[in-house]
Amino acid sequence: MSTSKMLQIGMIGTGSISDLHMRCYAKNEHAVIYAICDLNEQRATAAAEKYSAQSVYTDYREMLNDPHVDAVSICTWNNTHAEFAIAALEAGKHVLLEKPVATNVQDAMRIEEAVEQSGCTLLVGFVRRYDNNMQMLRSFIDAGEFGELYYAKASILRRLGNPGGWFADKNRSGGGPLIDLGVHIIDQCWYLMGRPKPVSVSGNTYRKLGNRAHIKHLSFYKAADYSSAVNNVEDMANALIRFENGASLAVDVSFTLHARGEESSVRLYGERGGVELEPKTLIVTEKHNTILNIEPQTDDKGLDIHGAFQNQIDHFVDCCLNGTKPISPIADGVASTRMLCGVYESAAKGQEIRLD
Repeated sequence: MSTSKMLQIGMIGTGSISDLHMRCYAKNEHAVIYAICDLNEQRATAAAEKYSAQSVYTDYREMLNDPHVDAVSICTWNNTHAEFAIAALEAGKHVLLEKPVATNVQDAMRIEEAVEQSGCTLLVGFVRRYDNNMQMLRSFIDAGEFGELYYAKASILRRLGNPGGWFADKNRSGGGPLIDLGVHIIDQCWYLMGRPKPVSVSGNTYRKLGNRAHIKHLSFYKAADYSSAVNNVEDMANALIRFENGASLAVDVSFTLHARGEESSVRLYGERGGVELEPKTLIVTEKHNTILNIEPQTDDKGLDIHGAFQNQIDHFVDCCLNGTKPISPIADGVASTRMLCGVYESAAKGQEIRLD
């Protein structure tokens, strides 16, 4: 580890999500982007110039051998997460690992073992946990404001939103909207529900529409390596997850769907009240025999993804420099992977899958 109070960061991968990481590191007074690594040297060099990084690599192993690098952000294809994270931990580097931690449970557990053996910090990129409104509502929940949260329902439905490229290549991504979008809203609900032990899942996946490259007059986000010829992931998925304490979570997500428009909602229901996080933050409660809808007075009416990323990066830097316990540890990444893989297995077999 560097003896400087500045945490020196190595970026592995310079895809679109990486720029959010780098912008936030650049705003943190205790961190500096020291090195950039990408298979595409031109793209790595461009990022290094933009953020004044001193070193550029095309081989992540070489970067991990650099003693100046204290910590890394891993922003690469999902199927590389385990390899890169384990190598970084074995090299004594702290790790911020983008979600999902892995495409299978075995790899997720291997990462967990490497964290334990290395003694380094690993923070999973469950960025929505770091949203200011999420943390505000968590404080209400921890204070018992809503009683037991026994049911949650969450959706992210895109009618035209398959990014193509590696997102649509199951070998690299591990799946489609479930593993890309569902991972976020499942984690949001599970985190706020107190992280109860998942015991079973029942799910469905559908591959009916493709990436809809023929649609005209509407633009949408495309991966850097977009190609309409590559698409073997699901269009849509839904699932019911049951927990040991009797609570349950229903979720549905899509890249492509014949829907009227985009939809995003996260809602939790408890004995004494309920919570809505999206499309805007709302608290439902009862006072004096009256049901009340309460809109908290905050700067952000709903999810502030840029603010959440900054909070996540700031927290990671604090964990690395001061030994603070991560809000999103690897154990939660393993549990998340169990749920995601359980849904895919349930869909493939057409039956409920036990997780315990």
